[in-house]
Order: sequence, then structure tokens, then C-alpha cells
Amino acid sequence: MKFDGIHHVTCITADAPRNLDFYTRVLGLRLVKKTVNQDDPTVYHLFYADEEGNAGSDITFFEYPNARLGQAGDGMVHTVVWRVGSADALEFWAERLSAEGHEVEADGESLRFENPEGLAHELVVVQVPDEPLVAHHPEIPREVALQGFEGVRAYGRPVDEFLTKLGFEQEEDGRWETRAETRGGWIEYAEAPYVAGVGGAGTVHHVAWASTMEDHQAWHDLVQEAGGNPTQIIDRFWFRSIYFREPAGVLFEIATLGPGFAADEDPAHLGEKLILPPAFEHLRDRVEPVLTPLPDPRADWAAR
Repeated sequence: MKFDGIHHVTCITADAPRNLDFYTRVLGLRLVKKTVNQDDPTVYHLFYADEEGNAGSDITFFEYPNARLGQAGDGMVHTVVWRVGSADALEFWAERLSAEGHEVEADGESLRFENPEGLAHELVVVQVPDEPLVAHHPEIPREVALQGFEGVRAYGRPVDEFLTKLGFEQEEDGRWETRAETRGGWIEYAEAPYVAGVGGAGTVHHVAWASTMEDHQAWHDLVQEAGGNPTQIIDRFWFRSIYFREPAGVLFEIATLGPGFAADEDPAHLGEKLILPPAFEHLRDRVEPVLTPLPDPRADWAAR
């Protein structure tokens, strides 16, 4: 078995309105689900992705209002790497991000920058057979838009045997790649800085790898056989999840390719209102008043 690349990357923010503005207006992603953290339903879980909400393009955030800024350290993902299609796209993003007040660092066929809370992102030009996962945006032409995840960079010393048992193949410079039927992706490890990692705003909580529904139980069993300590399969309604820490300390999830975000919303109106999974709907009167008010980021598109 092989993972179909990265399913999603989940991060932490202290400021949902600013986070929403950056990922939808500046980066041009679509808010495809506005819901709550199912392990702590008093806080948001926001999902940004391509136009259809496909796995492989989905960066998500828990909002903990007023949380302190975190710092990536040993056993943590520190950079999210996105695909773009050309050098022209890198130039577009360098100009757009700079105009928004973000520092950018160009390096050959890559461009590095940070979100408003210091979470590192990198855009890379790639030529792969995978379908580009693109969101619509009135200011961002499709040919230069983000095309989904390429990989993630993490701090830590991986255990080769464990990753090999999970179907990853070792490449150069500490990179481990996985590719299945629909997509591929990678995680690249490097030595941690001489500072302690601290979870908080601007840090990655976990990276999720994509599995078919049919293989999900087999993945659970394989992780256990490899010496991991996986949770049981958890039904998140829009997908099913297994969590475990790989030996370097990075929190992995294995998430299914489906049922998907259109299971309970019209695809044309994803992300426009607070959606709770059926098991959490009885909490709406308690959680909705404590969540930070957020606008519909596409509400004014007709006027543009």
C-alpha cells in the first residue's frame, strides 16, 4: 500500500479573522468548511482548499483566541510546501505577497514566506502527473494559482525502518516520498534548531496522509505491526482518521479520501455557514455564541 500523498495539514491560529483573510483573499484558497474542533468543540476548525475541497489541497486551522505564538522544534513540521506551475507563478506570488507586506525569499524555483503568525510556507515549481488542485479567485489567474501540496518539512531524526514499512521511499537530503494512484507527496527531515519546540499560533499540529476507504483498516493494522501506537479509527464525518506519532515525534494522521465536504453542503456554497457534524448538532446553541464571528469571504464577489 501507498499513501495518496498528503491529505491535509492542520495548524493553529490565534486570530481566525486574520487567518481567513490571508488564506482566502491573499493566497486565493476557498473556505470549504467552517466547523469546530471535534476534540474541543468550543473552538473553530477552518478548512481551506481548492474549489471542490479535495484532499491534497486542504490546509486547516484550529483557532485558540489569544494563544501565544509557537515555535517549531524537534518532532514538528515547520514548513508547508505548495506546488505552482511555472516561474511566472513564482514572480506573481513574489509581487502579490510583497504588496501585502510579507517578506519573500526567492531561491531558484522556489519562494519562501510566512503567514501572519510566522508559519513558514514555500512555493515550488513542479512537473508532476497529478491533477492541479486550484481554487477560483477574481484576482488570481488559474495558471499561477496554488495547485495543492507538494510536501512538508520537519525537524527530527526519522527511523528508516518505520517509514519504509509505511510505504515511504527514501530520496536525497532526508526526504521520504509516497505516491499512489491519484497523488504523491513527501516529508523531509532535518536536524532541529537548538531551541525547544513550543506548540502555539503559527505552528503545525499534524500532517495527514491520504488513504482509500478500503485500505484504512489495513493501514491501522500496519502502523501497529510497525511498532506505532495508532488510535482506533475515528469517524470525523467528512473523512475517517487514525492518529499516531512516528518515531521522530511528528504527529501523523491517516485520513480517508471521502466522504468529502459536499456530504452535507451544496458544493456551490461550501464554507458559507457554520456546519456541525450530526453528532455535534445538539451543541450548536452552546458553541455558536463563543466562536469568533467570521464573514463569508466570497460574499462581495458579485460586486467585483
